[in-house]
Amino acid sequence: MTSVQDNLAIKPLQTVTPLVIQLDQVYKIYGMGDTEVTALAGVSLEIAKGEYCSIMGASGSGKSTAMNIIGCLDRPTSGNYFLDGENVADLEESKLAKIRNLKIGFVFQQFHLLSQLSAMENVMLPMAYAGIKGSERSDRAATALKKMGLGHRLNNRPNQLSGGQQQRVAIARAIVNQPVLILADEPTGALDSKTTEEVINIFSELNASGITVVMVTHEPDVARHTNRIVWFKDGEVVHSNLAPADLGQSLH
Repeated sequence: MTSVQDNLAIKPLQTVTPLVIQLDQVYKIYGMGDTEVTALAGVSLEIAKGEYCSIMGASGSGKSTAMNIIGCLDRPTSGNYFLDGENVADLEESKLAKIRNLKIGFVFQQFHLLSQLSAMENVMLPMAYAGIKGSERSDRAATALKKMGLGHRLNNRPNQLSGGQQQRVAIARAIVNQPVLILADEPTGALDSKTTEEVINIFSELNASGITVVMVTHEPDVARHTNRIVWFKDGEVVHSNLAPADLGQSLH
């Protein structure tokens, strides 16, 4: 027979996965009056910690504008953006820059490595801005590059590396500050198909280790490696949770 005490027993709380990205009715408007262009029209989007998500859409759909706001490279005209639980929409630039450096690791199509610096020195840069001491910077940079399979290329400059190797350096640079989010903008756009597969495998491994990865891409074959696809059209999210198999269907 069940006792009153049994009925009143405290039940464990359900664990809720925290959100890394939360856009709440975000608008981005450029220009004024007759020249006003609405790049984002009330976008709301949530991406939880540990997700592997791609953002897609035609040119002019708003996906690049959304990426710039998610990456704290631009601000919404109105609405709120919570990054790792903090509303960053209206932060002053110095605070925004600090959060961007510590919480987001960027990977770009053209790598954006400094040509005069070695692989090690390129990877150490974000830590210098974060105020991490020199000895720790070099240790962490070497560890990150070895993780990318570049332990034998620490002192090579970008022009001494292949495109795939340069992108690996860029990924090492992105992860070295242990960010909550890796934001990749067309990271395979400058790579051949074999190197693309290698780089995508790296992102999958990083995500499997618990890192949240958001990738902007126009390539369906790349997006199919992610677990969730967000589709933009005319400044709005028209599909927020597409499965990779859904890419073969009409997205209008």
